[in-house]
Amino acid sequence: MQFIPYLNFDGNCAEAMAFYAKLFGGQIVHQMTFGEMPASEGMPPLPDALKSCLMHAHLQIGAQTLMGSDALPAMPGQSDACGGGYQKPQGLWVSISVDTVAEGQRVFDGLAEGGQATMPFTQTFWSPGFGMVTDRFGTPWMVNVATQG
Repeated sequence: MQFIPYLNFDGNCAEAMAFYAKLFGGQIVHQMTFGEMPASEGMPPLPDALKSCLMHAHLQIGAQTLMGSDALPAMPGQSDACGGGYQKPQGLWVSISVDTVAEGQRVFDGLAEGGQATMPFTQTFWSPGFGMVTDRFGTPWMVNVATQG
């Protein structure tokens, strides 16, 4: 079993995934816009402004996967299950475990650029380095240096 975070964005998924690919040393292996989706029967027309938004992005970071898409606004006659507009994440953190304090500080600083640190990256009783930050895309992260033991 593998758990794969799937992040939603407010029209800036492509920018966020490119940023994460660079920061985490990963590679975007697939992305598709809503405009590239094949038409299906009963699907309402998509406004031109939304066609360039990402329907799906897959970022591979070593053996780890991070996925995401832009949230569509509510569409007439459709349920909110796959749309309804972007809402800031709440009740969760994406946790990253790194091997060294230097790597933890690098990742934390990258995520904090243009974002907001909730807890500065510092030594704690459980880790030589830990911090909490919400990045400029609205995603909340915890960066934790793994302890050997």
